[in-house]
Amino acid sequence: MQIFLWFSDQFLKMQWLSDIIKWVVEKVFNLSVSTNIGGGVHFFIYDVIKIFILLSVLIYVVSYIQSFFPPERTKKILGKFKGIKGNIMGALLGTITPFCSCSSIPIFIGFTTAGLPLGITFSFLISSPLVDIASLLILISFFGAKIGVAYVLIGLVLAVIGGTIIDKLHMEDQIQDYIREIKDADIAEEELTKKQRVDYSINQVKLVIKKVWIYILLGVGIGAAIHNFIPQSVIENIIGSNNPFAVILATLVGIPMYADIFGTIPIAEALFLKGIAIGTVLSFMMAVTALSAPSIVMISRVVKPKLLVTFISIVTFGIILIGYLFNAFAYLLV
Repeated sequence: MQIFLWFSDQFLKMQWLSDIIKWVVEKVFNLSVSTNIGGGVHFFIYDVIKIFILLSVLIYVVSYIQSFFPPERTKKILGKFKGIKGNIMGALLGTITPFCSCSSIPIFIGFTTAGLPLGITFSFLISSPLVDIASLLILISFFGAKIGVAYVLIGLVLAVIGGTIIDKLHMEDQIQDYIREIKDADIAEEELTKKQRVDYSINQVKLVIKKVWIYILLGVGIGAAIHNFIPQSVIENIIGSNNPFAVILATLVGIPMYADIFGTIPIAEALFLKGIAIGTVLSFMMAVTALSAPSIVMISRVVKPKLLVTFISIVTFGIILIGYLFNAFAYLLV
């Protein structure tokens, strides 16, 4: 147990980095971390460096694993499963794709044109931006193992249930007509060499960081402001435990935003440190990553309005329900 705690503190939470940044802020910048400005500078520098280190290492590892599962192989794997087993596999395969919801749309189209059941493709579409191996370890580094694992598990459950409901509604006719006309090309799988897998993983790191760096900086900046400059009483009055609609409000605020989960985590961390209930915090994170406005616009180009509204309604209701459940049982996690 002591070894795990040491590993968590030094490698996941990077306590050594926090100590170095604290020394820099106090000795080089001549600011005390106990003040709002000094604390804000420490929060910003420490979180930015920590996220980029974790992100680079984890995306490399995840991408190396993903190189064994190209789209053609993934379609063949999913094609072997039906019903709830297929939804579970779709959700699990979504965890090895380190993409935002917008990046998942082309794969979703590929699955649809390949004739995979609609429920499986939606389980994948929900889980892909919501949970992945990299986000699990980063969540653990910020919130601890219990909350990190619980978030991923509940995200997978939401993806499976959401896909299952859509499958039972038999809404295959709600796919846009032009998607149906796309012919699925069965491209031969190419076995990559070790060097090609390494090159692919490095390129994925560069690609992901290029796409999310601005959201990380914005997210950490907002998190630093919340943590050090906005009074706790103000935050508690808006989304604190005394507001019975806090989870609903956090979900509705998160939907119009657009950020990768890596840019959302620092904001969630700041809210959590301000005493906001974990369910409310996680509902905000899920809404941002699974139901961002740009991703909804892209999905609307693939599915017809009836299916789009059904998808949004199922995921929104699920996120709100999960938020209240987490708040009710928070004592088991914190």
